[in-house]
Amino acid sequence: MNSFKKTPIQVFTKGANITSEECNYWKQLDNQSIIKEFGAIDYIDFCSLPPFNFAATCSVRVQIYNPLTKLVLKNISTFQKQAYGATFRKDGLLLCAGDEDGSVRLFDANTKTVLRIFKGHSAPVHRTFFTNDNLHLTSFSDDKSVRIWDIATEKETNIFQHHEDYIRAGVVHPTSDNTIASGSYDNTIKIYDTRLDKCVMTMDHNSPLESLVFLPSGGILISAGGNDIKVWDVVSGGRQLATITKHTKAVTCLQVTSNGQHLISGSLDRHVKFFNTLNYQMVHSQDYTNSILSLGISKDNNCLAVGQVDGTLVVNQREHKYEETRVEKLREKRREKRNNRLADEVVEVFKLEKQSKHDALLRKFEYSKALDSVLTRYCVNKTPQVTVAVMHELLRRQGLVSAFSNRSQESLAKIITFFNKYISDSRFSITLTDIINVFLDCYQKSFLTLTSDIQQLIIELSRRVKIEEQLTFEFLEIGGALDMLINASTDVIADRGDSRDPSSKLHPSDNAKTASIINVNA
Repeated sequence: MNSFKKTPIQVFTKGANITSEECNYWKQLDNQSIIKEFGAIDYIDFCSLPPFNFAATCSVRVQIYNPLTKLVLKNISTFQKQAYGATFRKDGLLLCAGDEDGSVRLFDANTKTVLRIFKGHSAPVHRTFFTNDNLHLTSFSDDKSVRIWDIATEKETNIFQHHEDYIRAGVVHPTSDNTIASGSYDNTIKIYDTRLDKCVMTMDHNSPLESLVFLPSGGILISAGGNDIKVWDVVSGGRQLATITKHTKAVTCLQVTSNGQHLISGSLDRHVKFFNTLNYQMVHSQDYTNSILSLGISKDNNCLAVGQVDGTLVVNQREHKYEETRVEKLREKRREKRNNRLADEVVEVFKLEKQSKHDALLRKFEYSKALDSVLTRYCVNKTPQVTVAVMHELLRRQGLVSAFSNRSQESLAKIITFFNKYISDSRFSITLTDIINVFLDCYQKSFLTLTSDIQQLIIELSRRVKIEEQLTFEFLEIGGALDMLINASTDVIADRGDSRDPSSKLHPSDNAKTASIINVNA
């Protein structure tokens, strides 16, 4: 039996939370493993190459873990006192770490051999990093100095002594070979240019600095100190862009995902929080059993390691959904066919549905009355999507001209008032634009014969359309600017090879050999 096709009415549901997808993404890091170490976890660093092993620095040793098995692959225990801040080089072959004696040690990540020992600091070295060219090391020490070391010669190339207190935070620029940044307990952040051998920029964080990170583009620096996280525009001279105050205790560590889209922070308030770097809004939070000192994230975002003050190392692994093989899918299809053979056939019973008033009038081709039925006060204010749907159906049927023609002044006022109210609504603006064009074509020649009230409503409609047009151009300009910023922040920096890289022929230096010998007469 044939039935009249109802007018399709688009249902506009309430928009979903913009961060729900991101929140669900980070919630998938729910496969948690707990490892107990002997001391507080000072620093965690992931290798940038698969399988993304990570180094955890605690007490007098550095341990390299496999993120999948959670087993210790290497145990570097040549330190006589507290070890600090072990980090991998980009190729994963070398590893450097500082210690409480003030020396910086360079290790072969595969054999655990001490290749270099850099001596020059007079106080503990808390952070060490490889520079972007893979040929130098940077060290940040409690003796208030930042030093650059040449790996090949084991000599110091630059020294910066611009801070007035302990230096506990540092970072190297992700794209420049000559730029590094340091953060100190004197509340300041300083950026250095090794070519000029001086500090080129200073920012005041207003709290002792604990951690620094650059976004992958290198134009944005993020600092953590006290309860606050601050965002700085390095390109424009150190202008502060934002302040994040989501933690209730001191923020101790920061990490940025490899694509630069999310910032991760850990704090003494036992929380790890995830922020979107486009608007710096929090998208997810994780709770832990103790205060957090360090954290690291793998390059593929599938493993998050969190270190706590009580020596607990928590490894969060992303759960991967099991995918059926081709054979299993064929078996499932055969099983379904076998079960469906005995199924009964169900004949659908036709049910007479109650027809809405505007559909009944459209069925009789009474277009003017159909339009009047959806211009009631209730329909216009509560269900405007029904009014727009009927107008769109009349436009499709080419009956909009007859529906608009020969109307009273009161009826025209209702129609134009509806246009003025919803022309700026993004749900209806595209459809109403075509409908308004038809309406204006109908009354273009008789505009002067309309009452002054109707003319004022049409003039107001013209003003609103111009405002919408201007806003559209402004949004297009903003969209273009945002696309440039997003593209710049998501650029993947290609690893650069260097023929001068001595890692393939690197052998332990004399100092390293001497330090490896145990003096039994001492």
